[in-house]
Amino acid sequence: METHISCLFPELLAMIFGYLDVRDKGRAAQVCTAWRDAAYHKSVWRGVEAKLHLRRANPSLFPSLQARGIRRVQILSLRRSLSYVIQGMANIESLNLSGCYNLTDNGLGHAFVQEIGSLRALNLSLCKQITDSSLGRIAQYLKGLEVLELGGCSNITNTGLLLIAWGLQRLKSLNLRSCRHLSDVGIGHLAGMTRSAAEGCLGLEQLTLQDCQKLTDLSLKHISRGLTGLRLLNLSFCGGISDAGLLHLSHMGSLRSLNLRSCDNISDTGIMHLAMGSLRLSGLDVSFCDKVGDQSLAYIAQGLDGLKSLSLCSCHISDDGINRMVRQMHGLRTLNIGQCVRITDKGLELIAEHLSQLTGIDLYGCTRITKRGLERITQLPCLKVLNLGLWQMTDSEKVRILLALSQPATESRPFCSPGRIRYRLHLGFMEGDLPEVCHSFPSKEQASFNFMAAVTVRSDFGAQENEICHCFHFFPIYLP
Repeated sequence: METHISCLFPELLAMIFGYLDVRDKGRAAQVCTAWRDAAYHKSVWRGVEAKLHLRRANPSLFPSLQARGIRRVQILSLRRSLSYVIQGMANIESLNLSGCYNLTDNGLGHAFVQEIGSLRALNLSLCKQITDSSLGRIAQYLKGLEVLELGGCSNITNTGLLLIAWGLQRLKSLNLRSCRHLSDVGIGHLAGMTRSAAEGCLGLEQLTLQDCQKLTDLSLKHISRGLTGLRLLNLSFCGGISDAGLLHLSHMGSLRSLNLRSCDNISDTGIMHLAMGSLRLSGLDVSFCDKVGDQSLAYIAQGLDGLKSLSLCSCHISDDGINRMVRQMHGLRTLNIGQCVRITDKGLELIAEHLSQLTGIDLYGCTRITKRGLERITQLPCLKVLNLGLWQMTDSEKVRILLALSQPATESRPFCSPGRIRYRLHLGFMEGDLPEVCHSFPSKEQASFNFMAAVTVRSDFGAQENEICHCFHFFPIYLP
C-alpha cells in the first residue's frame, strides 16, 4: 500500500497546516496544487490576523484574504485610503490601525460612510490626529463594536466620550490610556450619568484609564454606580485618585483586576477600604504607591485573600508585613516585590514556607537578600518565573540556582522537569559565558537545558518557543 504524503485526504492536510505559523502556511501552499487547495481551507487560517502594508493597488489581495476566511487585519503602514480596506473586506471583524500616524479624521470619515455590522474590534492607538469627529463616525456606523482601543489619542475630549456613550452600547472593552483631556464629566457619560443625552456603555467589562491625569475620585463614584459589570479597571498613574475614591470601588462585586500602580495618593487607608468591602479581586497592583506599607498587607490578608496576583514593587513593606500576609494567601500565584529594599532572607523564608502555589516572583533590586534566602525560594515546587535583576552573583551561584530549579520531577516538585516547564530566569548570563558555565554541570544534557533556560529571555540563543503548546524546545549544545 502506498503511504506517500500525497495520499493524505485534504481534510488531514488542512489539519496539519493549521499548526504551522503564517509564513509556513504560505510556503506549503506553493508546493503543489493539492497542498494549495488544502492550505486555502478556512480552518487553516482560523484566528489569523493579516498584517498589511498598503502601498500600491493589488486587485488580488482582498479576494485572497476572503477566500481563506481571514477577517482580522492590521495595517502596518497606510499610504492608500482606508476606504480601500473597508470596501475590499466586506465582512471584516477586527481592524488594527495602531501607530498609523498619518490617519486623519478626513481619511476615517471617507472609510466609514455606511454601517459595518461585522466589525467587532477597532484599534486606533497612537493615531494622534484622530479627534472627536472620528468618534462621531464610529458611534454612528460601528454600533456592533465590542473593543475600542484609543490609547495615546491625545486630542479626544469629553465630547468624544459622550458620542461613544450614545452610539456604542455593545462596547465591552475601552482603552483611553493617556487621553489627557478627559475628566470626570467624560467618565460620567460612559457610566450613564447623563441619560438624557446618552445611554452610556453600561456593558463595559474592561476599562483602561491609565495616565488620565484629570480624573478624580468622582470618576470612581460614577464607575461604581453605572459600570456595575466591570471586571478589569486600570487606574495606573492617575494622580488625582485618593483613598476616598477606593471606598466607592470597594462594593463592585464583579471587579476582578484593579491596577493602582503609581497612584501617589493611595495609602494603607485605601487598601483597608478595598479589603473591608465586597470585592473578589484576583489581581491587585499597587506598585510604586510609596504610602502603602505593612499595614496594607495585613488588610489584604484579612479581606483580599483570594488574590492570585499581587504587585507591591517599591512599596514600603518589610518582613513583618510579609509575615502578616503569607499565612492567609495560600492561593497566590504571582508576587512582585521588586525594589522592596527592606525585604530580607527572613521574608523569603516565610514566602517559601507558606506560598507553595507560587509560580512567579520578582525580586528585582531587593538588595538585602542573600544566597540563603534564594536557596529557600528555589525550593518552591511550582516556581517558573524568577527575576533577580540587579542582584550580584558569581557564575557559580547562578549555576546553583539553575540546578536547583531544573532537578527531575519529584513528589515535592511534581511539575519541575525540563520538558514541562518554561523558565524565565533573569540571571544575567551572557552568550560568551557558555563554555565556563556548562563545565559546572555534571552532564552535557543538563548543561544544555540549564544554559538555555538561563538565556531564553536575554537573547533567545538556541531556544525556540512552540506557539502550539507554549513551551520551549532547547537545542543541544556540544561541549569540547
